[in-house]
Amino acid sequence: MDFILQPWPWYVSGPLIAMILFLFFYFGKNFGVSTNLETMCTMAGAGKVSDYFKKDWKERYWAIIFLVGLLIGGYIAINYLSATPGIDLNPTTISELADLGFIDAGMTYVPNEVFSIENMLTFKGFSILLIAGVLIGFGTRYAGGCTSGHAITGLSSFQLPSLIAIVGFFIGGLFMTWVLFPLIFG
Repeated sequence: MDFILQPWPWYVSGPLIAMILFLFFYFGKNFGVSTNLETMCTMAGAGKVSDYFKKDWKERYWAIIFLVGLLIGGYIAINYLSATPGIDLNPTTISELADLGFIDAGMTYVPNEVFSIENMLTFKGFSILLIAGVLIGFGTRYAGGCTSGHAITGLSSFQLPSLIAIVGFFIGGLFMTWVLFPLIFG
């Protein structure tokens, strides 16, 4: 059980990811999560509102099963396979986050200052989550996929658009971390 609870070394997790990717390529599928939102909207009847959603969602049934597996696996991992409820952050990061008002940085996987019910029901909290959700949703469709799809599937199949998207993701992440984050929470 200790082996499962510890971070897995690269020589175990890397070949496992490669094996999964090989199976995706073999069966002609792409790895990624963002398209599942599109599939769920199609299933819910969004095609009546927009032609973009006029697709056969049954062709992507496997992706919905994959998404359900992610949710179940995440629940099992956090509740039964995690040695601690927090993450091991650099002390400098904890100090800098504390200066921005994140008191329990590293104690939980998501900060209560953003994701607690009390904070989500404030104007600032609701606005942050709404704007971030819209930007992420639009960005993943505009970029043709999410970070996992581009970084894992796209780069492993040598797709130039995925390399460009990953560079953009990193630039956006740096801009958010060093410019926007301090403005929003500082």
